[in-house]
Amino acid sequence: MSSATAHDENPYLAHHFESIEQQEESCTLGMWLFLAQEVMFFGGLFMAYAVYRFMYPEAWFEGSASLSVPIGGANTVFLLLSSFTMAMGVYFCQVGNSKGLFRALTATLILGIIFVGVKWVYEYTPKFAEGLFPGAGWGPHGHHYGHLADFADQGALQIFFVLYFIMTGMHAFHMLIGFAILLVLMWMTKQNKFGPQRYMPILFFGLYWHFVDIVWVFIFPMFYLVT
Repeated sequence: MSSATAHDENPYLAHHFESIEQQEESCTLGMWLFLAQEVMFFGGLFMAYAVYRFMYPEAWFEGSASLSVPIGGANTVFLLLSSFTMAMGVYFCQVGNSKGLFRALTATLILGIIFVGVKWVYEYTPKFAEGLFPGAGWGPHGHHYGHLADFADQGALQIFFVLYFIMTGMHAFHMLIGFAILLVLMWMTKQNKFGPQRYMPILFFGLYWHFVDIVWVFIFPMFYLVT
């Protein structure tokens, strides 16, 4: 089949590819390389966590005790549900159900917003108010949760919260990026840009969203379930 014929049969085939199979293989490789560098990024943070967790086990136990397991657990449920709705979105796209795809993307967006909203209102905001955000306010004159103020090694405790805010903050930042992409995909869905012949953008975003969810599945026990 000539290049011109291939492009005539599939309008979604980019001009610099000879076939839709070649285009999909190239895009898939690029997506997995992107996820690989994301693994390396979060892997460095996980390694830092492991080192300091080993060095300061008492501080990790005290810091974890200040986190709400029910709130973190509820947020975990919201994210897992969003992974399900995203997977359903990929399915609806592959079978040509545009209405189902739009509803699935909308549900994914709503569940993600709930996650970030709960994190900000019920976790970050109280910790800011109590002085648990590491910085100049930390120290003997800082205002902390009662049981943390008496902990002997405040420096180690601060390291715990540094990693907590960095890792959960970067996770939330990735979710905000996901929200922006979701809005674009929802708009494109309304324009009938996706279907059985063009589902790879939805599939690739689904991989990104599942990766972000998997990162949280690791973060949750690492900070909230320390024993």
